[in-house]
Amino acid sequence: MADDTPENETVREAIEQSRRGAPAVGSVVRDQFETHEVFQRIVAAADEEATTGLRELFFSALAAGFAITVTYLLYASMTAATGRDPVLSALLYPLGFVFIILGGYQLYTENTLPPVVLVLERLASVPRLLTIWTVVVLGNFAGGGLGALVLARGGVLSADGAEAAAYLATKGIETAFWSLFFKAAFAGLIVAGVVWLVYAVSDNTTRLVVVYIAFLAIPFGNLYHSVVSFTELMYLVFTGRGSLVAGLGGFVLPVLLGNTVGGVLLVTVVNYFQTTEERLDIARKDGAERKLTTREWVLGRGAGRSYVPVREEDE
Repeated sequence: MADDTPENETVREAIEQSRRGAPAVGSVVRDQFETHEVFQRIVAAADEEATTGLRELFFSALAAGFAITVTYLLYASMTAATGRDPVLSALLYPLGFVFIILGGYQLYTENTLPPVVLVLERLASVPRLLTIWTVVVLGNFAGGGLGALVLARGGVLSADGAEAAAYLATKGIETAFWSLFFKAAFAGLIVAGVVWLVYAVSDNTTRLVVVYIAFLAIPFGNLYHSVVSFTELMYLVFTGRGSLVAGLGGFVLPVLLGNTVGGVLLVTVVNYFQTTEERLDIARKDGAERKLTTREWVLGRGAGRSYVPVREEDE
C-alpha cells in the first residue's frame, strides 16, 4: 500500500501535472476534469501558442488551411457520388478538421478560444491576440487558396465532382449576409466548444469521436466555416465562376465575423466566467509580477514572453 506522506504526495503531483502546471488527471475523479481544470489545461496550451514565433505560427496555419482542402474535396466528391444526398454527402466532411485538431495545426476558429482566455486573465495583451489571429487567418487562407488552385487546375475532381464543388460554393455565395453571419456564429460555437471538450478528455480516441461528431453538425446544420468558405470562393475564382472582391465582402467576411462572435462570445467568455472562483492557481501566484498592467494589456508590452511559469523541478 502506498505511503501517503507529504513527500510521496509531492511526487504524485509532479507526475500528474505538465511542466507548465496543467493537470494530467482530475483531482476529484481521475479520468474526468472539472471546469477549472479544463481551463487550466487550456491556459497552459494557449501560453505555448502565444509565445510561438510568427513564422512557425504561419506555417502551421498554412498546413491547416491546406488540410481544409481535404474536407472540401471529400464533400464535393460525396455530393456528386450520392446524388446530392444531404446526409451521405457529409459523412467525410470532418476529416480535414480531424487532421488539424489531432495534428495540432493552427485553425482560426479552433484558435479563438485558447488565446482569448490568456487575454481575459491579463496574461497576454490584446495586440498579441490580434497578431495571432491575423497570422493564423492569413496562413489558413493561403493554404485554402493553394488547395483550391490544385482542385481547380489539377484534375483532382471528376467532372461530376467539379460541378458539385461549384454547386456547394455557389450556394454559400447566394446566401444573404446576415443569414451567413448567424449560421457562422453557430458554427463558431461548435468549433470553440470542440476545443473546450478536446481539453476535457485525456485520450485521442475520445477526441477523434468528439471532433468527428461535432464537425459533422456543420454540413448537417447548413452552417458555414470561414476557411472552408474561403476555399470554396477561391475554387470559383480559379474556375472563372466567381468574383474575388464580391465573394470576400459578401461571403467570406460575414462567415469570418460570425465564426468569431460565436467562438469568442458564446463559448469562450461563458466558459471563462463559469470558472471565476477556481481559475488557474498558477496565474494567481505572484500575480502582481506576472499579470499585465492595464497599459501593457492594451498596448501590448511583453508580447512574446511566457506568462505561465515552467515548474522548477522540470527545468
